[in-house]
Amino acid sequence: MGQIKVTKNAGGIEGLCVIEPTVHGDSRGYFMETYNQNDMAAEGLDMVFVQDNQSCSSKGVLRGLHFQKEHPQGKLIRVVNGSVFDVAVDLRKDSKTYGKWFGDVFTAENKKQFYIPEGFAHGFLVLSDVAEFCYKCTDFYHPGDEGGLAWNDPEIGIEWPQLAGEYKGTASAEGYTLSDGTALNLSDKDQLWKGLKDTFSFS
Repeated sequence: MGQIKVTKNAGGIEGLCVIEPTVHGDSRGYFMETYNQNDMAAEGLDMVFVQDNQSCSSKGVLRGLHFQKEHPQGKLIRVVNGSVFDVAVDLRKDSKTYGKWFGDVFTAENKKQFYIPEGFAHGFLVLSDVAEFCYKCTDFYHPGDEGGLAWNDPEIGIEWPQLAGEYKGTASAEGYTLSDGTALNLSDKDQLWKGLKDTFSFS
């Protein structure tokens, strides 16, 4: 019997999957399978993962929106501590949903996972005091191959929860805060990415 429930084409975007594992709990705690190749294959998800990553971030940190240009990665994400709002943006040029986004809250408590196939930009915002974030990748990290998009590009229009601020034409975090006053925190690099139209042009 499969140990996962898969919601396919999340947000109406082909390929995005929200995965809910079966959690076996009792007075001692809980047990769950965080990945089972047979269960995934039974749901039509036959990707092969080659690298596992983990990060720890404080409240207000926004990482993204990232992608690899020549070596795109599929990612299976989950949160092992805290809470994040995780987002995928469709960058597949022939897709009916090109430029569209889907996001959801993933927490250590809800134990949901998010599969983002190759061809998407990815990012997340930390909503808890601290969040530990894990993800499996279908390709290795390739230095020099990283690309990115402005997290606040109005053409994409991501609705980041608890976040307030005024768009001033760049990806700068200046002036943006969470609802409790926590300042938005981005890397220097993530504040330099351009919007969708300035990043991609297709003939």
